[in-house]
Amino acid sequence: MEFLNDFVNTINGFLWSYVLVVVLVGCGLWFTFSTRFVQLRMLPDMLRLLTEGVGEKKHGGAISSFQAFCVSTASRVGVGNIAGVAIAIVTGGPGSVFWMWVIAFIGCATGFVESTLAQIYKLPKGNGTFHGGPAYYIKNALHQPGVAKLFAFLISVTFGLIYVSVQANTIALSAKTAFGIAPIVTAIFLCVLTALVIFGGMSRIAKFTEFLVPIMAGLYILTAIIVILMNFEKIPAIFALIIHDAFSPSAAVGGGLGTAVLTGIKRGLFSNEAGEGSVPNAAATADVSHPVKQGLVQSFGVYVDTWLVCSATAFIVLLTGKYEVGGELTGIALAQASLASVFGSLAPSAIAIMILMFAFSSIVGNYYYGEINISIFSGNTKMYLTIFRALVVLMVLFGCVAEFSLVWNLADLFMAFLCLTNLYAISRLAKYAYRALADYTSKRKAGIADPSFAPSVLGTTDGIYAWKK
Repeated sequence: MEFLNDFVNTINGFLWSYVLVVVLVGCGLWFTFSTRFVQLRMLPDMLRLLTEGVGEKKHGGAISSFQAFCVSTASRVGVGNIAGVAIAIVTGGPGSVFWMWVIAFIGCATGFVESTLAQIYKLPKGNGTFHGGPAYYIKNALHQPGVAKLFAFLISVTFGLIYVSVQANTIALSAKTAFGIAPIVTAIFLCVLTALVIFGGMSRIAKFTEFLVPIMAGLYILTAIIVILMNFEKIPAIFALIIHDAFSPSAAVGGGLGTAVLTGIKRGLFSNEAGEGSVPNAAATADVSHPVKQGLVQSFGVYVDTWLVCSATAFIVLLTGKYEVGGELTGIALAQASLASVFGSLAPSAIAIMILMFAFSSIVGNYYYGEINISIFSGNTKMYLTIFRALVVLMVLFGCVAEFSLVWNLADLFMAFLCLTNLYAISRLAKYAYRALADYTSKRKAGIADPSFAPSVLGTTDGIYAWKK
């Protein structure tokens, strides 16, 4: 295990230091300027569109814009928002939080482009439903089936297997810290529960977690607000610490500024998923009148994930002062210790329960991203799906008993490969997202409250199937 961890860490060092950070930030800035700061100027529309689909009843099995947003948020909001932020602070110092905020702002433009493209190139499934995502716009718009299969393989492995192990690892650690439960016991429980959902199709459990996650997220943010109010006089100093350490990290941060920046970017990307190509799979399922509507809604999701939920963890950890840069206490254990210092011995147990709800919902959501991409492969997809489901259960077991650092390093490695593949595709197709945005904004300026979309405005209808009349 130690050899594998060192090997993975070496590859990560090269990819994140010399390749991905340049490509990720470069693309994000390119999309930001090309859309004329869509993440700022279209913010009022984002908020309006987010509430537009609440309680909306669609025909057949169609999914509203708000429902698609909830599906993606259920997958986004997980251990990255709690354990990932704590890891960032311990590894890169308080300044890493600032770089998480920066990558979220840039990532909003990336998220807009990829989700708008997913809507443009989505495929109808019948009964008012759709599916799509990067594998489909790579295949149908770029006409590169080999690259499409590569992406489908990568997202199935990254989300369905590697990220599942991260979620399971955090559940096991939190259960051990809070209740003294051995990881192997947690592993057995999670394996059975996961198998029941993905093999048996127990939709009630999936619907229960989908209902419960927003409540748990609300309770978690409320908890952070209480901690902030109890330490309100420290807020200016904490902001000053974050800004100062973003550019002048403490000596305890090995690698200095570079480590602070890279840690913030990695943990921010793991949490908000902008550019990875995961969220477009959910965005494509929405039944909307214009692709840009879902692009804007999913762009706002990056703000929700990083600026709201991740910031909640950051302030809990920093205000309570239980962290030590470069220290051994990190991840979910640090978050539990921080809350225990405010709310007493019951806090770790409460966090462990929240983590179970967050992470198990993410396990189900991550599995879905894998399943929807397996269908792009030709051959016996039913057999492929059965093998994939078995591997998901095995990765839950692996995640519970594996070394903490190996699980997160594997996540960083596959996240890098996934991002590079998706960013290549959306960079090639971004002009169509820009044209769709121009069409949407011009109609809004003309007084059209609910703009409709005709693919002819893109200059080509190649690879477009759902929007053709």
